[in-house]
Amino acid sequence: MLLLPSSLYGLARPFLFGFDPEHAHELTLDGLARTQNTPLACAYAAPRVDDPITLAGLEFPNRVGLAAGLDKNARCIDAFAAMGFGFVEVGTVTPKAQPGNPKPRMFRLPQRDALINRLGFNNEGLDAFLANVQKARFRKNGGGGAGKKPMLLGLNIGKNAATPIERAVDDYLACLDGVYAHADYVTINISSPNTANLRTLQSDEALDALLGAIAERRQALAQRSGRRVPLFVKIAPDLDQAQVDVIAATLQRHGMDGVIATNTTLARDAVAGLPHAGEAGGLSGAPVREASNRVIAQLRAALGPSFPIIGVGGILSAADAKAKIAAGADVVQIYTGLIYRGPALVREAAQALLQQSRSTA
Repeated sequence: MLLLPSSLYGLARPFLFGFDPEHAHELTLDGLARTQNTPLACAYAAPRVDDPITLAGLEFPNRVGLAAGLDKNARCIDAFAAMGFGFVEVGTVTPKAQPGNPKPRMFRLPQRDALINRLGFNNEGLDAFLANVQKARFRKNGGGGAGKKPMLLGLNIGKNAATPIERAVDDYLACLDGVYAHADYVTINISSPNTANLRTLQSDEALDALLGAIAERRQALAQRSGRRVPLFVKIAPDLDQAQVDVIAATLQRHGMDGVIATNTTLARDAVAGLPHAGEAGGLSGAPVREASNRVIAQLRAALGPSFPIIGVGGILSAADAKAKIAAGADVVQIYTGLIYRGPALVREAAQALLQQSRSTA
């Protein structure tokens, strides 16, 4: 991304893409953090499209959100609110600060509008994350303009790389305790391919044990606070029908409020032979679109018509966003599309989904 009006983003992108991807990413976040809540925010601000939808007891101001992973430390919540998102998800946060995997660990594949990353939950830890969340002003200023309801904030939690997988639940519970009071919803990330063995938590017994413990802790937190915060679970696209069915049943059994489908893929068929295609990590962007839509459709069939599904993976146009809804998602998130298309994609997708909802009403 770049701090420029959307109309200029296409001109600026070649310059931005001359930088190492992670360096460009950090420069952008630094700029957003410095300019949010200042007059300079007009460089990327846009009116929010109003298209409210209620899911998991929450009113989403519109159907387009920011996926977790872009703002891992929750530094730029107000800047993203100004771009017109209906909801923003920050993190993944872990209990302790950790550097992530060795650099370089992010790679562009522009021929396919794709990225590969193996960042590995690099973040400043739960305390710093919560301090940043509490500094955000979006709930006070409406997050979408005067008189409008604020966007929703999702807080995404994970485990430290050094924590043995058999003790993963301890990390998730520590994070849940910390973020609960500050989140509109909490996402349990068990699908990153860049933390060793994390995806094994999607298996039958491991997922059952993890979600059982989280549901029990959520009940205690809700009783203590008088507020029940919805829980979403983020899953991978690299799942077969039987695995999707098991996950769907487990989500419902433990009272989870929604599912986010999907994270990045390990598959490389769509980028075979391209520079960087052989790099380890998760592939995002256009190549994950079909796999994401397939998992969304399978989830919708397994979960029924009313269980909330957030669709993410490969949205680079309004048509891509509409296809996610057609597959069975209720709302969508973008990340890689923001890097390739710029802030204009937020409003473009939100307007298209508003028109789609009106035409089907």
